[in-house]
Amino acid sequence: MSQDNQGAGSCLIHYDVEWKNLLEEERFRKELCENILEQYILNQRWYGGKASALKYIEIIDDFPIEREGDLFYGIVLEVNYKEAFVQNYFLPVAFVTDAELIGDNYIVRIKLNGVEGYLVDALILESFRKQIFEKILEGDKFKYKEVAYRRGRTNEAKCYESSRLMGVEQSNTSIIYNDKYILKIFRRVYVDENPDYEISKYLTMKGTFTNTPKYLGSITLRFSNKNVITLGLLQALVPNQGDAWEYFTHEVKLIFEELSRQKPNVDFLQATKYLQQIPIDQIPSEILAWCPQSFFTDVAQIAKRTAQMHIALGSERSNTAFTPQAFGNDYTVWLKNRLIYQFENRINLVENNIYKLNGLALELAEELLSKKKIIRKQLLDFDEDKLKSERIRIHGDYHLGQILVQDHDFYIIDFEGEPESTIRDRKVKQPPIKDIAGIFRSFNYAIYATIFNNESELNLNQEDLFKIADVLYSHIVGVFLKTYITEVQTANLNIGYIKEIEFLLQYCLLEKAVYELGYELNARPTWAIIPLKGISNILNQQNYE
Repeated sequence: MSQDNQGAGSCLIHYDVEWKNLLEEERFRKELCENILEQYILNQRWYGGKASALKYIEIIDDFPIEREGDLFYGIVLEVNYKEAFVQNYFLPVAFVTDAELIGDNYIVRIKLNGVEGYLVDALILESFRKQIFEKILEGDKFKYKEVAYRRGRTNEAKCYESSRLMGVEQSNTSIIYNDKYILKIFRRVYVDENPDYEISKYLTMKGTFTNTPKYLGSITLRFSNKNVITLGLLQALVPNQGDAWEYFTHEVKLIFEELSRQKPNVDFLQATKYLQQIPIDQIPSEILAWCPQSFFTDVAQIAKRTAQMHIALGSERSNTAFTPQAFGNDYTVWLKNRLIYQFENRINLVENNIYKLNGLALELAEELLSKKKIIRKQLLDFDEDKLKSERIRIHGDYHLGQILVQDHDFYIIDFEGEPESTIRDRKVKQPPIKDIAGIFRSFNYAIYATIFNNESELNLNQEDLFKIADVLYSHIVGVFLKTYITEVQTANLNIGYIKEIEFLLQYCLLEKAVYELGYELNARPTWAIIPLKGISNILNQQNYE
């Protein structure tokens, strides 16, 4: 054994084995985990542990992915952190000798039995993408020992034609096939069925909600006798003009630009009563003077699609994974323990990062700390005996970025659930109102992000901008609630009466804003002002019950 340089990256590491035996080489496994992968994964957008201190990496499973002599390996990594938790990641790898195929996109340079090449993420290679797509089309889930490739009943694909990686890589890696299909390769994986796979398959098989990508197949690792790991989800590609976050932030910016031109007297603009429902034809003319009716029509359409999603998820009567459930003590104990732990974590984050804040953000953070006992009491003020509605499987991480836009219609994607939650927690049945709180917080983000990103260009002072923000947001909430509640009650989905809906919505809004605060303080402290403002607004509502 010899090594040109120490460490990974541009160094060349020698192993006296062939590619087909490399994963059996103990020295390679040791060096991969100890010297090579940490540097590599820290630079990958799909790696979710950047805010934590990495302790060590282990390979907990590896398996061949082979067809007609074209050999790749799948590796499941366990990443251990100094904060005493672990995450699992999936990394398919290949050995490549032709540098033109990969450019600078490789894990490490290696020499195997005298043959120089590169260890790379196999997904950058068309030969690998082609192989796994063709195995899904083959649809024989028992043909391969370690991995089950399933073909959905509605999959009409005839053969492989082309593939390309999607330009935006986030927590997963997505591949476009034949310009008609999308295969999501899950990077962070769990020893259980992924909720995105589970819900996508359920909605497609039931066929009652069509504004979501159709399930067409999957890739599943048989991790043990009783456990599986979902590695991939194949769905129909929905033609779209981007996501609803881009769409609505653009629309909100146009609204504020129009307000800057008109400079209306904001004293005449009134927010609605808190959580008041508004028919779309009753929006005041003084608001329509600067916010077009089409904006609220779009809001109503999202509300309608959200309602249809919940109706579909709440209509099951035989599959226990999806049958609705009443509230009970077990759920209440789970909820309170989870939220109090999360809240204490956020309080610690604020205390440890308050030096990063200034101006209004600092004032709001100090207000939060002064009212932490009030917030804690409100999070504990959850009495299941007063709730008559039902819990169902929900989206779980519902925001404008999870919705695709096409010709003023909306398609809901990505049912994985909250990134911070365990896989078990993501499958707990919850009030559908939690999704509504998520989308309301997202609209709130869209408005305030527009203000903070464009304040210097807007011909209005901050006080007026905040007043307008409250007016616009309250009417978005009102139109959405009216449309959503009418839809679900017409379909007999049990979401409770209005007082229960308002209590759950207020509770879930507070929960979502507290959750957001942790993300912002860890990832982009300058945006912490948005959840801090949200928490302040929620706490200061006079009719909180």
